[in-house]
Amino acid sequence: MPATPEPSALRNPVGTHVQVGRNLVAGALATAETLGAETIQVFVGNPRGWAHSSGDPAVDAAFRDQCAERGLRTFVHAPYLVNLGSPTPATYEKSVGVVAHNLRRAVEIGAEGVVVHTGSFVDPTHSAERHAAAMRQVRDGLLPILETLDDDSPWLLLEPTAGQGHSLCAGVEDLEPYLSALDFHPRAGICLDTCHVFAAGAPLDEEGGATATVDRIVEVAGPGRLRLVHANDSMDVRGAFKDRHQRIGEGHIGTGAFSELFAHPELDGVPFILETPGSRDEGTPDIPLLKALRAAAHR
Repeated sequence: MPATPEPSALRNPVGTHVQVGRNLVAGALATAETLGAETIQVFVGNPRGWAHSSGDPAVDAAFRDQCAERGLRTFVHAPYLVNLGSPTPATYEKSVGVVAHNLRRAVEIGAEGVVVHTGSFVDPTHSAERHAAAMRQVRDGLLPILETLDDDSPWLLLEPTAGQGHSLCAGVEDLEPYLSALDFHPRAGICLDTCHVFAAGAPLDEEGGATATVDRIVEVAGPGRLRLVHANDSMDVRGAFKDRHQRIGEGHIGTGAFSELFAHPELDGVPFILETPGSRDEGTPDIPLLKALRAAAHR
């Protein structure tokens, strides 16, 4: 069983999204050990449901303490149903409640942040009025939650989408108006999904493209907001607006982008979490490959 390195030795912890299974300790933590993961992401409830799943305080405490002892950095992903821009009142209200609940659960299990998809305004006419209304909903729903967070709280990590549908934030340039709607709140961070940003048009397949993409994120969002990378290759070409993940180096992005990301100073200390096919299966090639690319970037 691979050992988890000391956190002080890790410029960029590498890991994957894991299933909770029996519980956070017997399932998620055990899987992390088997895979040699240095960071993990979990759901704290049904990823395709609205129910607020309660944790077991004893298991939560054990998980939190063991992760701290091992230096295993943990993140929560909010359910896929969350859409703060939805024109359906019930969906919007449930989305706000689920985000708040997931942040509470993140505190209970010792997670650093909660990843939330930035959502869609769900309007086939692409009307400016509906888009503006959706952005007001984002502000009204998320800003009060952000105001409850302090420097010791988990981050709310905004994950731009691949541009499918009627996205509110599907690329680097969309981050500025989205963060502006939240008054650039200091606990509003960014989760960069490499497949998503590539699908939305970022030139990660070009030499220097990943570096330029991060540089631009810093320009529009400010330094220190990029707190997590979802490391995924893409089954589709750049600008396809399709969210189809592929194993690292087997898609249209290639390994060069990840080497550039590991070397970028803005990403010093930022975890890389895989969401690729088979990345949580024993024997996955993606975790060792990312670790090798990390090592090569810092020789």
